[in-house]
Amino acid sequence: MSAEAADRVAAVTTSRPNTPPQSSWFEFLLDGSLLEKHLQKSHPDPAPVQLIIQFLEQASKPSVNEQNQVQPPVDNRRNRTLKLLALKVAAHMKWDLDLLEKGLTIPVLNMLLNELLCVSKVPPGVKHVDLDLSTLPPTTAMAVIIYNRWAIRTIVLSSFPEKQNKPGPHQMNMLSIVQQEKEMTENILTVLKEQAADSIHVLEGALQLKKDFYVHTLRTLDLLAADTAANGETESSTAGLCISADELHCQVHYDLGGIFFHQGSTDQSAYEKAQGHFRQTKELLKKLLASLHVHLDEKRLAGYWNACKALTGDCDPADPQITPYNQINSLIRTQNHHAIVEAFIKDNTSRTLPNHFRRSILREFLYRVQQGETNLDEFCHKLCICNAIRDALEGDVLSVRFQQLLPKPSKRSVDFLLEVCTRSLDRDRPSEVSRRNMANFIKTLCETLEELHLVFIVTSHKLFLELLKEDERKCLLEQMRKRSSTINLSAKPLPSFYDIPASASVNIGQLEQQLILSLDPRRIRQILIELHGIAERPFWRVNSKWEVPPDYINVILGIKDNLTKDLVYILMAKGLHCISIKDFVHARQLFSACLELVTEFSPKLRQVMLNEMLLLDIRAHEALAAEGSKERPPPDLVSRVRGYLEMRIHDLPLRQVVGEEGVAFMLNWRENDYLTLQVPPSLVMNNPYIKLGQLLASTCKELPGPKESRRMAKELWDVVVQICSVSIQHKRNNDGRVGLIKHRESSLGIMPRNKFITFVKKLREPLVLTTLTSLFVRLHSLVRDDIVNEVTAEHLSIWPSSLPNIQAVDVEAVAVTVKELVSYSLTLNPNNQSWLITQADIYFVTNQYCAALNFYLQAGAVCSDFFTKAVPPDTYTDQVLKRMIKCCSMMNCHTQVAVLCQFLREVDYMTAFKALQEQNSHDAMDSFYDYIWDITILEYLTHIHHKRGEAEKRQIAMKAIGQTELNTSNPEEVLQLAAQKRKKRFLQAMAKLYF
Repeated sequence: MSAEAADRVAAVTTSRPNTPPQSSWFEFLLDGSLLEKHLQKSHPDPAPVQLIIQFLEQASKPSVNEQNQVQPPVDNRRNRTLKLLALKVAAHMKWDLDLLEKGLTIPVLNMLLNELLCVSKVPPGVKHVDLDLSTLPPTTAMAVIIYNRWAIRTIVLSSFPEKQNKPGPHQMNMLSIVQQEKEMTENILTVLKEQAADSIHVLEGALQLKKDFYVHTLRTLDLLAADTAANGETESSTAGLCISADELHCQVHYDLGGIFFHQGSTDQSAYEKAQGHFRQTKELLKKLLASLHVHLDEKRLAGYWNACKALTGDCDPADPQITPYNQINSLIRTQNHHAIVEAFIKDNTSRTLPNHFRRSILREFLYRVQQGETNLDEFCHKLCICNAIRDALEGDVLSVRFQQLLPKPSKRSVDFLLEVCTRSLDRDRPSEVSRRNMANFIKTLCETLEELHLVFIVTSHKLFLELLKEDERKCLLEQMRKRSSTINLSAKPLPSFYDIPASASVNIGQLEQQLILSLDPRRIRQILIELHGIAERPFWRVNSKWEVPPDYINVILGIKDNLTKDLVYILMAKGLHCISIKDFVHARQLFSACLELVTEFSPKLRQVMLNEMLLLDIRAHEALAAEGSKERPPPDLVSRVRGYLEMRIHDLPLRQVVGEEGVAFMLNWRENDYLTLQVPPSLVMNNPYIKLGQLLASTCKELPGPKESRRMAKELWDVVVQICSVSIQHKRNNDGRVGLIKHRESSLGIMPRNKFITFVKKLREPLVLTTLTSLFVRLHSLVRDDIVNEVTAEHLSIWPSSLPNIQAVDVEAVAVTVKELVSYSLTLNPNNQSWLITQADIYFVTNQYCAALNFYLQAGAVCSDFFTKAVPPDTYTDQVLKRMIKCCSMMNCHTQVAVLCQFLREVDYMTAFKALQEQNSHDAMDSFYDYIWDITILEYLTHIHHKRGEAEKRQIAMKAIGQTELNTSNPEEVLQLAAQKRKKRFLQAMAKLYF
């Protein structure tokens, strides 16, 4: 080996972690001392429970004879030794059932404990209930007790909901192993439940024994293995690990309490038995202090104890040890409503009860009030107030019910509220946060109460004086005086604004406020005249939200007269604001006044205002159309739009948005003849929106048309591709190769992509939107180059099938645009079947299967009156149905997959059968069998349920086969009718699931 090779080997070997190899099960067979050494390690690998599984698995392997027949496991020395090794591992774990249950399945643990019974010389063929434990050797009695403890614990644990592990892609033999284990577990549980009464009797008998017990250790199991004489049994029975009577009784009481609590759902008296056992457990735990041999969950014990006390009513409210939960439950049971309120008030200070528990108590009594117990109404008000003050102290939002009660409470309620507020603050050491929160609550109270005499009760209370600062009190009292004067003076008119004597600064402030609020042009003019009479300054700056377009700002600010400048600026700014909030009436008044004003001195501003009024009229008409109006625009408006598009006035500021919305307006109202035939060529060359509008109008006119007449479609394609393209530069890298550099901001297109999207979102005409959607879908398919997962749309054939310079197209921009375009189109018409299918395809190709299925179902629903009629085959094509099948499959809804496989022109039995083999299905499974009409699929279902031993599901499938309308001897018309009926019902059921 060369030196270089040696260095490489050394580097590899030194970089590996120094991890000892894992021990194999057969090594413990060969070396008897290896197991104890292995178990003494801090982190043995394999772990003890894994060793038990390996030993028992090897010991229980069936054998095959010379005739190739499977025989039960042979009872030979090897298998007996393996079983003994498994018992030794459990003995090392000190027979801790908690650990064994966590690491071993029910069949494995059942095998282990049965082997323990066998080696402990438990008499075979005799029921445990017939054994007298007091006469049995100590380890034998202990084996019986351990087995029966496990039996009742397993019954309890099996009743808890358990999340199933999601299986991977098992082979068929692996599936059968999992199924066998499941069946074995169910069989064992059935036997354990049948013998539950016997197990309880055995354990109750164990509680009568007052002697110490012994459990097998590694040493006693070795003695058993070597035992040949009678005295060996005595030795091995008394040399085990000593378990005191109290330790055993504590554990048995806990397990019996668990099984009786489990039985309490069907037998109320069982809760009292459970409580007795849990009481004994608690007493013995106190007596034992720290025990090495008692393994129980003390938190669960406390939970059991509280639950038993609540369920049996064994709670004394005066007991100092009682928990707050039990105290409340006891008071509810005794109907001591006053004490419940007191408990809630005390809890406002201690805050031991969670808010959700307090609210649930209030909801319970409110329900009783609704059921007719009107005497609880005042009590509910008090609980509501207590909960509101608790929320206030913690800074939470006050409940809706309290806010409904707050404006007009009775004086008695206000007095009670103030009392609770006072008692809820920790008087000795209230936190600053609590004081602040309570002060805010009192302020809210004063501001919300409608009756002033109730407000004065609050403001005269000591809490108001203690918690609120002086300036806060003054502010609140001033508000109260104003409210009082408003009420007192309501019978006579208030003095005029101009009659109030005030300083100039006060007048300016009030006038400016009036200026901001007013929408009356005459009033605005009057206010500005008065303001300019007081002070000479630019009042168009009073409100920072007054904005006019940058295109006009220089023209307006160039007006020499300051009053006129302010008036024009403010009238235009207010008019534009009114348009933005669709208040077209006030906008028209403001613009008309501004037009009248500027006509006197500025032809340029007059044209500006005429343009803005045109935009106002376009938006007003489009707003009506968006609300459902079908009325066409008046010819005068169409003529004004044409005039604007053709306008050429030197040095006139033009807003691009007016031209943009003018073109969109013409497209929306199908003024295609103007855009395609009458618009001057110079405009098309100079205005990108007119060019885009002309191409869209021309393409729409050609649909549907012969292939040779699609020249305009090709032009539109080229324009859009350029908008979505990026400029590319070639740059030589350091290694001499030439690379590509893409720049997203490209000047190749007639407009930037963001402006293109803004323009598209002003369109409403369905044919125009469908054309654009079709174009972007084709472009999206070309740049993605994924033939299997293509998005579909109408009129795809009019677009080119290839892209010469595909590297220049911004793929991300195309993907985002097609999504935005389809989403926007569906906001205009959510019932367009073609758009719904396209949206579903977009979700499908991006692996959003639930959303895709939702839109596929919507597409079917809109063209079949919510599936009361058959869905047209051109909507649910085989491609759409296969995508729906894949969506269901990816969501693990395998029964839905099988049903949908019938919808295809040729039933896809392979996919259906594969889906039905899956056991980890997230749908309703057998509830969908009623929607299956294909006899072959139903017969396969009965076969697979029979194979799995699922009798109930097999019966449901048999019932579905037995329906007379599915009889293959029926006429074709009857079979078709049966299929259509099931299709409709299935699709309606799917819609309820996914809509």
